[in-house]
Amino acid sequence: MQIRRPHRRPSRSSQPSQPSEAEVGEAEVSRGRRSRGGRRTGGTLLAVAALLVSACSSGSSTTATSPAADVALAPLPQSTPSTLTSYYGQKLGWHTCGVPGFECATMKAPLDYAKPAAGDIRLAVARKKATGKGKPLGSLMVNPGGPGGSAVGYLQQYAGIGYPAEVRARYDMVAMDPRGVARSEPVECLGGRAMDTFTQTDTTPDDQRETTQLVGEYKKFAEGCGAHSPDVLRHVSTIEAARDMDMLRAVLGDKKLTYVGASYGTFLGATYAGLFPDRVGRVVLDGAMDPSLPARRMNLDQTAGFETAFQSFAKDCVRQTDCPLGGKGTRPAKVGTNLKAFFRKLDAHPIPTGDADGRKLGEALATTGVIAAMYDEAAWPQLREALTSAMKEKDGAGLLVLSDSYYERDADGRYSNLMFANAAVNCLDLPAAFSTPDQVEKALPAFEKASPVFGEGLAWASLNCAYWPVKATGESHRIEAKGAAPIVVVGTTRDPATPYRWAQSLAHQLSSARLLTYVGDGHTAYGRGSACIDSAIDRYLLRGTAPGEGKRCS
Repeated sequence: MQIRRPHRRPSRSSQPSQPSEAEVGEAEVSRGRRSRGGRRTGGTLLAVAALLVSACSSGSSTTATSPAADVALAPLPQSTPSTLTSYYGQKLGWHTCGVPGFECATMKAPLDYAKPAAGDIRLAVARKKATGKGKPLGSLMVNPGGPGGSAVGYLQQYAGIGYPAEVRARYDMVAMDPRGVARSEPVECLGGRAMDTFTQTDTTPDDQRETTQLVGEYKKFAEGCGAHSPDVLRHVSTIEAARDMDMLRAVLGDKKLTYVGASYGTFLGATYAGLFPDRVGRVVLDGAMDPSLPARRMNLDQTAGFETAFQSFAKDCVRQTDCPLGGKGTRPAKVGTNLKAFFRKLDAHPIPTGDADGRKLGEALATTGVIAAMYDEAAWPQLREALTSAMKEKDGAGLLVLSDSYYERDADGRYSNLMFANAAVNCLDLPAAFSTPDQVEKALPAFEKASPVFGEGLAWASLNCAYWPVKATGESHRIEAKGAAPIVVVGTTRDPATPYRWAQSLAHQLSSARLLTYVGDGHTAYGRGSACIDSAIDRYLLRGTAPGEGKRCS
């Protein structure tokens, strides 16, 4: 599958065992509304390729060039089923929760919407009440992506304090960790040591032994999830999470949903619009995913997106005095060749990192570190420094830091639930991109053409859902949301994780969409330094005025 990475703001935030929404995701990012050159890298980026997030269609029957799905997501009945009345009418018990100015609560939802009486799932909710004067506009729900990103963490560390003051003054800022994520009955799979082994496994196998080892790690990961979270694992789909969002909307007393979703959060928001078009208020989908694509096509597109981002990095790198991959005048293709050669050296001879647990920097961790920096051009100086240390001084500490931030591994060797939830949601939403190693082998030329640097690793990372213990319940589909109020879809032209064409496609599918384009680098656009983008979205959230057709910003 492909990664949808969580939308975060650094301290600095999808997937690979090496890095695969999209798009994504999560110990959340505390990113402030800083200029594009003033952020550092540190949370999770998209999800890792090994845990790639992807929206897939049947892996065994589709090819990398499969067309988009023709079937459209059908809306649910407008009336609330009697079996859900008590859930929609529940009262939340708000209480302080350790972060000044924020309140927390727990909302109950049916674990299985098809059998509400079978049991509940408890979902963590947080809010920060509107802080200013003026007519209140209700609740503004946010989601940072992933899947697997903690919306509660994102709210407390960024959105609730970093969104524009005028937006926070008029809206109660609200977030809910989706089912299976962070504080909402999190999916668990592997302990720290086992995850260390998983993240260091070579995803560019050179022979049958290494292929068997990689497959073994995917199976071990899947078996761990099945053993530790057998019930929740069957009910973490995006459609179920979107239904939870509607329940929260009603419980908060809002007639319409106002929402800002980033990366995978756009898929979640678009799904909500498709299911409940009559309840769509002001909805922003930033770093959009395309729900109509089969898995292989999505992963291939994302692979090309990372190559586009790397080309931008390469062009910038050779203009700097500290670029270890080439000097002034070096072509981007040569920069890529030099990086691949470095990866091959690490594959044969990992280098020290000074890690307390004895981890060395091999090809897998190094690739993840590089991919992590592709999400945000503000991380490029950090990447150049890390590569210089690794290539010239044989010190892999810098790239390990980037890789650990991507996986959300802390200094004590503990991993957040991000990667577990990421795989759980993706593998349930759509069938695996590939079913066997032989299918990956046949697809390698297409992936390596899409990205000479990352293609091989991302192709093999797309095999992870093949061994999932729960059968996928979804398929790729179009989302039209006929009758919905205007929805703003935001796309960045050189976004590595959610390629611009996805935003174009989603905007074309949604009956009421307005496409807002950021011409630039990085993953997502709102709150990342473009006054043009920010003012257009703020105007929409505060006044309901959607951007004009074809609006572009730089």
